[in-house]
Amino acid sequence: MTHDVATSRIAPHTLPRFLMCRPQHFAVAYSINPWMDPKSWAHDDAALTIESRKEWTRLHRTLLHLGAQVEFVTAAPGLPDLVFTANAAVVLDGTVLLARFRHGERRAEEPHYEAAFRKLQAHGHVDTVHKLPESITLEGAGDCVFDATRRLFWMGYGPRSDATARAPVADMFGVDTFALELVDPRFYHMDTALVPLPGGEVMIVPEAFSADGRKLICERVDPDKRIELGLEDSVRLAANAVSIDRTVVLSGASANLRARLYERGYNVVASPLGTFLRSGGSAFCLTLRLDRQSETRRSQNAA
Repeated sequence: MTHDVATSRIAPHTLPRFLMCRPQHFAVAYSINPWMDPKSWAHDDAALTIESRKEWTRLHRTLLHLGAQVEFVTAAPGLPDLVFTANAAVVLDGTVLLARFRHGERRAEEPHYEAAFRKLQAHGHVDTVHKLPESITLEGAGDCVFDATRRLFWMGYGPRSDATARAPVADMFGVDTFALELVDPRFYHMDTALVPLPGGEVMIVPEAFSADGRKLICERVDPDKRIELGLEDSVRLAANAVSIDRTVVLSGASANLRARLYERGYNVVASPLGTFLRSGGSAFCLTLRLDRQSETRRSQNAA
């Protein structure tokens, strides 16, 4: 494992900070998951390209309106999925563990993401940048979702990441990491199947997980904190949501899901992302939280 040692320069702050990439080159140009149909995209390429830029801009403005700060990866031709920055890395306490991709179509993104994080490091937005062992695949926060309430990572493996990534993640970040097998090809990353909310609730797509995975979730998440999504919301990728304080930003939600979230004290903001759903991504996929802190780091900052 490669390590860059640096003194922590991350200052405490309350504004969330995200990494995003403008969709100048976004398209469905190949197929590496069941959502992707290049022929369908090509049939209406011009209109879909325009719509994707409008949708991304709306999401970006929504996050800014909610008080977020946004840093950028520079878009690059030939890399249509660079826009899905959640896959760039796992980030916690200013430590960055760069992604390694399963499919050749996305491996060319790796040096672009590394360069972006080196710039962020130079500006003090992250502390250190690390690489996985070459034999291990892990597609960033797309398959390694931090649960601040339980102080752990939910890590997905199977379609796109390796179960063996669990140990490097746990060692690097010093928090419990639970590896759950993803068994439904529609929910190929953890961030399409599970999202922790700030109040401790966890939205879950039950059919995405093996029986052992569902059992593990039930052991760690109390029944009153589990929000199981029905098919209507699951296939909208409602679990691929971004939370800022008590606001949940997602592409779309059924009336039933909205009601359940409202009852728990959340505001729901729909920011339609239909063109990105064609690639199997939504709000969480299009962002990467850079300022996540563990309880240990928060305690150090408070002191």
